[in-house]
Amino acid sequence: MRIIPAIDIIDGKCVRLTKGDYRTKKVYNEDPLEVAKAFEAFGINYLHLVDLDGAKAKQIMNYKVLEKIAARTRLNIDFGGGLKRDEDVKIAFNSGANQITAGSIAATRPEMVTSWLKKYGAEKVILGADAKNRKIATHGWENHTELDVISYIKDYSEKGIRYVICTDIDKDGMLAGVSAELYKEILAEANVNLIASGGVSQLSDLDDCEAIGCEAVIIGKAIYEGNISLKQLSQRC
Repeated sequence: MRIIPAIDIIDGKCVRLTKGDYRTKKVYNEDPLEVAKAFEAFGINYLHLVDLDGAKAKQIMNYKVLEKIAARTRLNIDFGGGLKRDEDVKIAFNSGANQITAGSIAATRPEMVTSWLKKYGAEKVILGADAKNRKIATHGWENHTELDVISYIKDYSEKGIRYVICTDIDKDGMLAGVSAELYKEILAEANVNLIASGGVSQLSDLDDCEAIGCEAVIIGKAIYEGNISLKQLSQRC
């Protein structure tokens, strides 16, 4: 199972939110590159980079941060946040992203995402399925839909999506464990590489995700708060 640390960006800084609420913003480092280099130094190969300014502005904003990390590390970066137009996706890939995550746009303009799948291939486009009470949430988690998360993922798997990041918003930033039952249901219904996100608080959560069959797990606040050390993660990479 792949280990993917997360860096969320607001105003060019490394931050974390709780349950996606921008009012809970906590800055952990002024320099995201420094954080990314620390991950790399411990043998970590992957990075989940999220442009929270972009998610709010509905267009890519922090591509210079992506550019810098991609140029100065060897990390395999998936990038999301604010990717709403073909131009946004082009900027992300040109700035060094290995994969992009289609979040809100996948709920509001599915035809756009299927066009990206055709243009860039299933290895390059990840579906971001963020859910609250099992319903898809969009636009930095500020808007809520009636789309059932499992049906949503299953539908996209039939359209060719191979990778899915599923975040349970109620778990995000809470350090209270992962949504194991939800992930089991998703994997029972959809043929996808599932990337667990939200709620990781200790190493046993990683064991749970692996036992369920998750292809990867994203870890954010547990690293920044010291619950899980980079040395511990390096032993799993």
